[in-house]
Amino acid sequence: MIRFVLTALFLTVGTIAGQAQSVESFYAGKQLTLITSFAPGGLNDIAGRLVSRHLRRFIPGQPGIVVQNMPGAGGLVAANYLFNVANADGTVIGQLDRSVAQSGLRGAPNVKFDPLRFTWLGSLSTYGSEAYVLWVNKAHPAQTVADLGKPGMRTRLGAVTGGTNSLISLVAKNVLGLNVEVISGYAGGAAIWLGMLNGELDGQIIGITSVKAEHPELWRDQALRGLVQFGRADRLASIAQIPTGRELAKNDSDRALVEFAELPFLTSLPFVAPPNVPADRAGALQAAFVKMAADPEFLAEAEKLNVELSPASGENILTVLRKSAGVPKEVIARYNSIVDAK
Repeated sequence: MIRFVLTALFLTVGTIAGQAQSVESFYAGKQLTLITSFAPGGLNDIAGRLVSRHLRRFIPGQPGIVVQNMPGAGGLVAANYLFNVANADGTVIGQLDRSVAQSGLRGAPNVKFDPLRFTWLGSLSTYGSEAYVLWVNKAHPAQTVADLGKPGMRTRLGAVTGGTNSLISLVAKNVLGLNVEVISGYAGGAAIWLGMLNGELDGQIIGITSVKAEHPELWRDQALRGLVQFGRADRLASIAQIPTGRELAKNDSDRALVEFAELPFLTSLPFVAPPNVPADRAGALQAAFVKMAADPEFLAEAEKLNVELSPASGENILTVLRKSAGVPKEVIARYNSIVDAK
């Protein structure tokens, strides 16, 4: 009987000690895993590794952070893993494609998560000084977006299946009526750039900062020509000669669909943790992200790497997602019919 009493006492004390463990003592000496949904080499991967180097400084206990690339299905592989498989004790965090949360809200195929239940840490960018541009190689005959409608004008755009570049390319083709071929199936940005450089592709839709970070020589030599800019309600001043997708919409219905397609840009470089992370650790991770995004050392390296910063908190992201969930069903249904067509 004494043995049972002592055992019960030790278990009770151990449970209380575990519950009383501080966030700092939990993280001290541990290593976090940052699951990124992108292939190595592109700007998103660069941004994820930037966060891995700096976020640890603001987490109590300063744990190490190692990056694990998990690309696939436009970010759904990583998102499904983070939601259903990853350890939810606060030792796993993730970097998602900007379109992943919207994919969950619109009921896209192969989604196995509820985006509103993720533990959102924040986003590095809300596209405040950025634009997502349809670029073609300088040698391509199209000088303006109007040229894309000319007979015989072939424009092959590379994309990652299910990725933002694929979704926006399909909107450009099927909503704005641009005469483009969307060639999906590329593993990531590096493969698309290679296709453009070897003549396999004519262009792609990608952000300005991605061009500057991944191929600064192309930006320097003005080897690309922008034809349409997405992700913005108005034209970015630095490329004011390029029209927005909303300007090219032919009617209110088309414009509403373009606006829905562009909502993910408001959370353009999002970071999460799995659902049900203990509240104190979730709060510590969220606070650490906000502090990191304002840190001078972090800001200096982000500028050096051409990572566009207009950060948002986790709560800001949830506000955007709730707005997405409130879009009229007929708009979402039309969007789904376009981007999920076989």
